[in-house]
Amino acid sequence: AAAALEAPEVSWDDVAPVDVLALEVGYRLIPMVDRNQDGELLKRIRALRKKFASEIGFLIPAVHIRDNLQLKPNGYRILLKGVEVGTGETQVGQFLAINPGKVLGPIAGVATTDPSFGLPATWISAEDREQAQLLGYTVVDASTVVATQLSNLIQSHASELLGREEVQGMLDHLGKVAPKLVEDLVPKTLSLGLLRKVLQGLLDEGVPLRDMRSIIEIVSETAKADSSAADLIEKIRIGLSRAIVNDLAPGSREVSVIALEPNLEQLLMQASVGVAGGEAGLEPGLAEGLLRRASQLTQEREAAGQTPVLLVAPQLRQLLARFLRRTLPQLRVLSHSEIPDNRSIRIVATLGGQAT
Repeated sequence: AAAALEAPEVSWDDVAPVDVLALEVGYRLIPMVDRNQDGELLKRIRALRKKFASEIGFLIPAVHIRDNLQLKPNGYRILLKGVEVGTGETQVGQFLAINPGKVLGPIAGVATTDPSFGLPATWISAEDREQAQLLGYTVVDASTVVATQLSNLIQSHASELLGREEVQGMLDHLGKVAPKLVEDLVPKTLSLGLLRKVLQGLLDEGVPLRDMRSIIEIVSETAKADSSAADLIEKIRIGLSRAIVNDLAPGSREVSVIALEPNLEQLLMQASVGVAGGEAGLEPGLAEGLLRRASQLTQEREAAGQTPVLLVAPQLRQLLARFLRRTLPQLRVLSHSEIPDNRSIRIVATLGGQAT
């Protein structure tokens, strides 16, 4: 009897793997993710994974969905590798009317904030949906609120979702159409780990991996025994410059850019000289002023409906991209080497001076 009561021996089965991506929901949101109830959120998550794969270039892991009774009944949270990266509440059966900034008047409902973009919003009933749209609100259903936040978090954490398994999957997929190209790359030219680091660096800078064939060809042609990820990223960016610039200024020969004021450029050049890996130790006052002015100009470009682009000398691009990305991920940093011959530039503002 005593033996029967003994606890079973611990085994590896007791060690639960951490999900790469997880969505936890309160009990009132269970119908949105229940297959038996044709959960709308399940369909949206499938659609956003497919959209991500076609736009960014790799398959992200499945999103593991589970209920969590410790959450508020209408609450949810999004986890990346077991760590919460986003949270919110949504109202099943209601609609979120988001104020994009130019509505004609208020709408009755429960005031809140859109979890994805931080805009003022109001939960409204289905009957008020049409009126809200006429007033200029962007109206979305409850499942779209969660799916949009999840989509934005997947985009902003794309490099963390690119594991060695995903990189190998990309190579296997490319190997079906270009076997020799893939065969000559890993591990002959560079390791899988270094290739992953390069691809993660591109994702961090908002460069999609759709054209994997071109990326691998550039790496194969330019990689040396002592090539660093930073070196390869710069070479790939120049090789993909037409696609990068086209994403920033589609349908236009002219690229509107923010330029560095000559004095500021000179200061930054001096700060970056001789620093290993381009990690310049910017003087705190200079760094703070640079960030403040860049933030102001970024807001102005966004208000004008344009993607903010900072154009800099090639030797400053990586340094500034890394420095500005933490606070201003929407500001894209291009070097003069990345502007294709068939594009012209128009300087719309100067960083360190006044808008022109």
